[in-house]
Amino acid sequence: MNELKSMTLSELTEVLRAMGEPAFRGNQVFTWLHKGIQSYDEMKNVPKGLREKLAQTCPLVVPKAARKQVSRLDGTVKYLWELADGNCVESVLMRYHHGNTVCVSTQVGCRMGCAFCASTIAGKVRDLTPAEILDQVIFTQMDTGETVSNIVLMGIGEPLDNLDAVLRFLELVNHPKGLNIGMRHISLSTCGVVPGIRRLAETGLQLTLSVSLHAPDSETRSKIMPVNRAYDVEELFAACHDYFQRTGRRISFEYAIIDGVNDHDWQADLIAQKLRGMPGHVNLIPLNDVAESSLKPSRRLAAFQKRLESHGLTATVRRSLGGDIDASCGQLRRKAMEEAQKGEDSQ
Repeated sequence: MNELKSMTLSELTEVLRAMGEPAFRGNQVFTWLHKGIQSYDEMKNVPKGLREKLAQTCPLVVPKAARKQVSRLDGTVKYLWELADGNCVESVLMRYHHGNTVCVSTQVGCRMGCAFCASTIAGKVRDLTPAEILDQVIFTQMDTGETVSNIVLMGIGEPLDNLDAVLRFLELVNHPKGLNIGMRHISLSTCGVVPGIRRLAETGLQLTLSVSLHAPDSETRSKIMPVNRAYDVEELFAACHDYFQRTGRRISFEYAIIDGVNDHDWQADLIAQKLRGMPGHVNLIPLNDVAESSLKPSRRLAAFQKRLESHGLTATVRRSLGGDIDASCGQLRRKAMEEAQKGEDSQ
């Protein structure tokens, strides 16, 4: 691996040692990389000879903001980042009273096939490297001039389908000589990759796990979330109970509420039954109206929330941000791909 920004401090230090450099150079270079330099020449306290050697052996790659949208309603900022190979991913900066949150992508596209998600329409292209995930945070900060205090791994891709890179990213972003963002300020969202949940539990990381549930019964969930055919919802609930027992961390269950599909009272009752024995938070999500999908926003959101609360569950409705821009993950990338295809067809 010659992508220095994907390396831990100890790995980077060993690379520099092999170049004949003293150990303290590792601290210097690591810190500069996490400040978002775009050229090794910016590392003013590093000898010119080393800067030139690094440029030749470990080219520094940074993302380009191919598109940027800023909401006039609430200041939400949506980025379409172009990577070195020409692929694009999205991230979103959301402003809250407690600080700024950036939602990052972990893959180019997604293979999970959830029926209501724009990210999965073109399938998965490839995994992101730890550096490519990290750069979304670094360069969002640099472009906006604002500090990011919270991270959500809920953009394009399934984080647990790229778990090795995600775990490395978490280690990097948490490092005191890097961005130093605490684990309790990081949330990871999964569609229900059970082996990944169990492996994550073993790490003991004190992040917040968000599970995209979207239906508590296997029949409904399999129709809208193909991952349920590999890891049935009963297996998912069991893994969630085990995760809570091992970590003591409350899980947030994401629930995109769909008209006539998953918004029945009996489904609310079943959620309460399956979460019994652990503190669960249900985050109801007003469905984004994706043009390619026949699934529409529920007209029973308030009633469903009330039914959940009648069982003693905490149920909230996700605040909608960036209503005047393409803030739903996958939409901006999809538009760019469609425009590129139209351009090719017209030639």
